[in-house]
Amino acid sequence: MSLLSGPRVRLRPPQPTDYPVIYSWFADPDVVAPFDRFYAETYDGFARSMAEGAPDAVSLAPRYVVEPVQGGPPAGVVGHFTPHPVLESVEVWYIMGDRAARGHGFGREAVGLLTDHLFRTTSVERVGATVDVDNVPSSRLVEGLGFRREGTLHQAFYHHGRWHDVHLYGVTRAEWSPPAVPG
Repeated sequence: MSLLSGPRVRLRPPQPTDYPVIYSWFADPDVVAPFDRFYAETYDGFARSMAEGAPDAVSLAPRYVVEPVQGGPPAGVVGHFTPHPVLESVEVWYIMGDRAARGHGFGREAVGLLTDHLFRTTSVERVGATVDVDNVPSSRLVEGLGFRREGTLHQAFYHHGRWHDVHLYGVTRAEWSPPAVPG
């Protein structure tokens, strides 16, 4: 896997030395659970899924660690997966696990770098994202990158004791315009 760099963030493949901090994000219900299922597996199981996930197209294991170019701890992780065995589409996902790194545009830049990378290096014609309808910052993130809201799936995702609606977003290769580099 290649290194992807932007003006503020760098995306690199996760290393075993990253696993403890990534695991801490996935094991923290305040990081994962507001808009996703919370499931704290064992550290050993998590480390195994991280090590085995990269070559698996349907794996939800993080593909890249998001780190600020200026240095400091990892800010989050991003990934992609093939959600459907017949439809030729890729879904992107992201977690900005370091709360101090939120609100600085790192997530938007990271998802933009990943989306651009997918269009440049694969034959995929559509990149999508699924966002809980209550996750307004995430909707703004993908909309700011040019993803269109394509629809809403009602009661499609169960967590926190209730069903949640999700918005489906997508951008096609023809619609994609790499994000402008801030100057």
